[in-house]
Amino acid sequence: MSISSQAATATTMAEAVVDLTAIAHNTAMLAETAGTAGLMAVVKADGFGHGAEEVARTALRHGATWLGVASAAEALALRARGLTAPILLWLYSPAETFEEVLEAGVDVSVGAVEALEALAGAAERTGTVANVHLKLDTGMSRGGAPAEEWAQLLAWSRKFAHAGLLHVRGLWSHLANAENPDDPGLHTQLREFELGRQAAIAAGLDPPIVHLANSAAALQLPQARYDLSRAGIALYGIEPVPGRRFGLRPAMTVRAQILLTKRVPAGTGVSYGPDFVTERETTLALVPLGFADGIPRQAAGRASMAVRGVRCPIAGRVSMDQVVLDVGDLPVRAGEYAVMFGPGDDGEPTADDWAGWADTNPHEILTGVGARVSRRYEQHATAPPPAESRR
Repeated sequence: MSISSQAATATTMAEAVVDLTAIAHNTAMLAETAGTAGLMAVVKADGFGHGAEEVARTALRHGATWLGVASAAEALALRARGLTAPILLWLYSPAETFEEVLEAGVDVSVGAVEALEALAGAAERTGTVANVHLKLDTGMSRGGAPAEEWAQLLAWSRKFAHAGLLHVRGLWSHLANAENPDDPGLHTQLREFELGRQAAIAAGLDPPIVHLANSAAALQLPQARYDLSRAGIALYGIEPVPGRRFGLRPAMTVRAQILLTKRVPAGTGVSYGPDFVTERETTLALVPLGFADGIPRQAAGRASMAVRGVRCPIAGRVSMDQVVLDVGDLPVRAGEYAVMFGPGDDGEPTADDWAGWADTNPHEILTGVGARVSRRYEQHATAPPPAESRR
């Protein structure tokens, strides 16, 4: 049963169907795996292309306790839509003043003294205590304070906390390779994080929420779960550990109507170049999805879509707005659907397949689905009961 949909016109030719039952299933499974720890549903990048608001509401009903976003704009958009759950954001401009963020009750990740000072200033101006999560760089060399600056960050945090301007609610870091539990670098990060946590306690700070586990760690590294697991790609049904299956369900299916079919002889060139010439008499099908809609150009020559349950290769280059499929002798007609990717239950390609064809990861495939591909939401009777009814 369809429960909501993005506004669309009569000319909509392509859609991403988001199965909220799958989001509910994945959330419930991740929450159960987390045990006594909480679960953060990471809904940055418009919920990995699935729709941040819809994913957030579903996840919060089925076991998530926090929401995670990249930017202030993403956090404020969720608040504007009436979502009141705790939110953590972790990327912002050096010029960010934080007034709106604090007034909206959004927590902020901090990895530098300058950001602490900006938050303290915003707290004074708004009369609001800033909730911060101190981030330690344990080895990714991205955000967070490096080990040599950690003591200084802790000292300034304690100073501003004593002044009543901020509350150190969390302490966190991010793992570079939680997919491989035998990776020496992973164990170094785990050790560095624990040392940083102990240093915070010794400095008089004992944040109530310590979090380290991403999707892969949440599923296979109990020692990384602490008080909160952060589920990103797993929330959307992509298995985060190569070679392992935890029972996640992919939530997105991208499909488009076939606009035109034509029977062509052997030796027919297709698309630019042409890079592709038919080897036999065949039927070609025109599909209104191109690189502006999220089809990676580098996947040409390897990628396929499913038509009538049969995988049909993309013939020739990917254009901005369209691709051509070689459907062989299938009796395909205009108006039928070609499936770019889905769960794979009916033999269609998956986001993992496309990631392999494009030499990237499924995250890029999901977030690359363009805005002109309308989103439609479905929920089925097999969804798990809401979290409160399971307790």
